Amino acid sequence: MPQLGAILTAIVTPFGADGAVDEQAFVDLMHHLAAHGSDGFVVCGTTGEATTLDDDEHLRVIELAVDERPTGATIIGGVGSNDTRHAVKLTAAACALGVDALLSVNPYYNRPNRRGILAHYREVCAAADRPIVLYNIPSRTGSDMPNDLLAELAQLEHIEAVKQANNDNLAMIDGLQLYAGNDDILGRTLDLGGAGGILVASHVVGPQMRRMVDEPAQRAQIDADLHGVYTALGVGPAAMTTKAALNLLGHRAGIPRLPYVQADAQETAVIRAMLVDRGLLES
Repeated sequence: MPQLGAILTAIVTPFGADGAVDEQAFVDLMHHLAAHGSDGFVVCGTTGEATTLDDDEHLRVIELAVDERPTGATIIGGVGSNDTRHAVKLTAAACALGVDALLSVNPYYNRPNRRGILAHYREVCAAADRPIVLYNIPSRTGSDMPNDLLAELAQLEHIEAVKQANNDNLAMIDGLQLYAGNDDILGRTLDLGGAGGILVASHVVGPQMRRMVDEPAQRAQIDADLHGVYTALGVGPAAMTTKAALNLLGHRAGIPRLPYVQADAQETAVIRAMLVDRGLLES
């Protein structure tokens, strides 16, 4: 598997006042994040509001990321769906656009059994020609992929890594690189020998998260110091709170698409206080 990097930001998708994707804001944000700790980007993931993008928008954002990537940055395209045919379509299209890897969540809402999950990924793998990062997030999908199933999936061609967002399952698995799927387990993942994390707080504290990779002796201290950031960004859905933080910092993130809503006054106050406390925003 190619080296995708350690700090991979699950980048938001900015929307303009007309509700359309703000392409220039997206490109500007990619370059800002690359200059502040990010090795690469997961595009059209949960935080990128992929479920509210139509296919034309979805693939255009991936194309834009590939074409306008900062020098050296990797691009991982989100291609998950609860419809196997749709996941196959997105997988093939993202490969054709030139992504470095693919992020593929197990089917949500449908909640297929183990045989169904295996059959789903066999179809996805057949449509791919580059590495696939599995995404295990039972809080959103409604079903967990336990570690023995992940090990079985690792035997399929192209499946090379897992984004683990079930903190209780966090473990190295033969045949898979391990990425933290939640910000608060980045330190534990690195301590286990994992490759890094697919992260949200790196929109705001990317340099500090980068230090967790580069300065292992300081990792526990840095991690403890960042928990207030994780808590503040956890007052609402990640797309909502991250966009609120970015807007406060002067980036053009816009507002989320329904059913996500804009951060209210109380939520914004929590986020603002965190940014002020971090020295990122004047009081």
